[in-house]
Amino acid sequence: QVQLVESGGGLVQAGGSLRLSCAASGSIVSLNTMGWSRQAPGKQRELVATITSGGITNDADSVKGRFTISRDNAKNTVYLQMNSLKAEDTAVYYCNARAFVYGLGYSDYWGQGTQVTVSS
Repeated sequence: QVQLVESGGGLVQAGGSLRLSCAASGSIVSLNTMGWSRQAPGKQRELVATITSGGITNDADSVKGRFTISRDNAKNTVYLQMNSLKAEDTAVYYCNARAFVYGLGYSDYWGQGTQVTVSS
């Protein structure tokens, strides 16, 4: 099917930057919308940003002006550039993608998550 592998998480001081990457692989015919969500301890998972195959983006209000989502369609990869990080950005970040797979049609897939910790 489809595997999503995230990388780039880690520990950073407040005000710093990190860049997350998520590479999709498998029996992919096409990738539709890709995005990032996050889940902080004790909180529900929230949508951070999405990007369509045509490059149209949508960001959560909490990250507008600080985070930028982008993608490389040739590499089936989506990125999240995070600048001016705050302690409240600490969470596990999950990549997701809507993909068309041979024999299965469109389905939503999720990565395993990568930890981002911002120290204040």
